[in-house]
Amino acid sequence: MKRLISCVLLCTAALGANAQALVEPHHRLVLVASQPSRVVALTLDACGAGYDAELIALLVTRRVPATIFVTRKWLVRNPAGAADLLAHPDLFDLEDHGNAHVPATLGPGRRVYGLPGSPDVAHLQAEVSLGAEAITQLTGRVPRFYRGATAKYDDQAMKTIQTMGYTIAGFSVNADAGATLSRAAVVARLRSVRAGDIIIAHMNKPSGNTAEGFAVALPELLARGFSFVKLADARLQPM
Repeated sequence: MKRLISCVLLCTAALGANAQALVEPHHRLVLVASQPSRVVALTLDACGAGYDAELIALLVTRRVPATIFVTRKWLVRNPAGAADLLAHPDLFDLEDHGNAHVPATLGPGRRVYGLPGSPDVAHLQAEVSLGAEAITQLTGRVPRFYRGATAKYDDQAMKTIQTMGYTIAGFSVNADAGATLSRAAVVARLRSVRAGDIIIAHMNKPSGNTAEGFAVALPELLARGFSFVKLADARLQPM
């Protein structure tokens, strides 16, 4: 009985430690002399749900490029939104956010923000590759970057994704916290942007305040001399 209890306690401790072994990669751009001094990158996640047409229209009007991380689920649910993005290939690159927005964690029962992760490597590989296939079928190009659901990973998941040939895309400024912040909070976070930052925000929740916050802060950033690049046109470095 003592041996059984000891085993249970050890296994529970191991699971607890493993459950905490998640990382949220933070990246910035490598600044080079050939680029403007205040260059930044805007990345938008399209996890599922809807389409923030107001936010995309703002970027089109202001000619601000962005790297869009889309799931296959979002593409299926939002054909009109996908068509809007494809209509502006000079502004928007579609990159891989997975098939069904499953976090890049491995092991039965693991969850991140309530979302179940992949039970094993094969399921993670399917999540990544099916998302990529949907993008390739739609655009004719193979995505280079991957961002997992919740942007948190365990070490084995990160190695698996990188072995598949993808660059994991982190960020340095979280502009909208999953489109949950107020307009004032989004504006404040965007006003804190510095040269080399990679911004993350969301374009799948039109009921949020992301578009409203960008409508205030984006003209200010442009007036201050900031310019925007897509990740494909830059190099990333860990913070």
